[in-house]
Amino acid sequence: MAIVNVTPDSFSDGGDRYDKAQAISDGLRFVDQGADIIDVGGESTRPGSAETSPEEELRRVLPVVEGLARRGAVVSIDTRRAVVARACLDAGVRIVNDVSALRDDPAMGALVARRSASLVLMHRRGVSHEKYEGAPYRDVVEDVRAFLLERARAGEAAGIERGRIALDPGIGFGKNVAENISLIAGAGRLAEAGYPVMVGSSRKGFIGKLTGLKAPRDRDPASVWLAVEAVRRGAAIVRVHDVAATRQALAVAAAMG
Repeated sequence: MAIVNVTPDSFSDGGDRYDKAQAISDGLRFVDQGADIIDVGGESTRPGSAETSPEEELRRVLPVVEGLARRGAVVSIDTRRAVVARACLDAGVRIVNDVSALRDDPAMGALVARRSASLVLMHRRGVSHEKYEGAPYRDVVEDVRAFLLERARAGEAAGIERGRIALDPGIGFGKNVAENISLIAGAGRLAEAGYPVMVGSSRKGFIGKLTGLKAPRDRDPASVWLAVEAVRRGAAIVRVHDVAATRQALAVAAAMG
């Protein structure tokens, strides 16, 4: 899954693709480089980010998802709002990537079910302006697993087919360095319930804390290694910025067995 943020303030690439034509061009380039899914987002989820109105979010993402879907790309919309998801599904989106795991908008589950779309449910604590704070974890992998399974059951109760649901442990969302590493290492434990697991560790702040690299783009080598390790540990999907390097690394890892 390739990341295409159409925002002015995302932590890694905010502003890079604020131009719609550039965002579409980059998305198509990612497909050529081997991305299976293009994940388009119009609201920053970095800690401390301001909330974006649904109207502004739609203004940002709709031309991009339309342009990509029209050219045959498999497009995911990274949104927590049903009104945004609905318009994007009308435009050809096939996957809803909901960072709130159906908690922020009670209409989202029924919408995804009615459209027979696929859904990614992500774990997070709190909301961005609260810096994703919450109660301490007892066992971060088990706590996140329990939360995601409860949200998956909520999705199924709304009518979403089990086979259309994937789980994302929410790397960087209310976790410290050790907890993020534990979740990547524990991808197999998350996958034991039978849902595909998606890991999005690309360029995240914990990599900077481990390496001392302040610029997100400088974290690409570590991000590629973590993507390979996540797949080796049980992840089915990795959400990345550097598609070409990740594809190469995954191909070599697969050949190594």
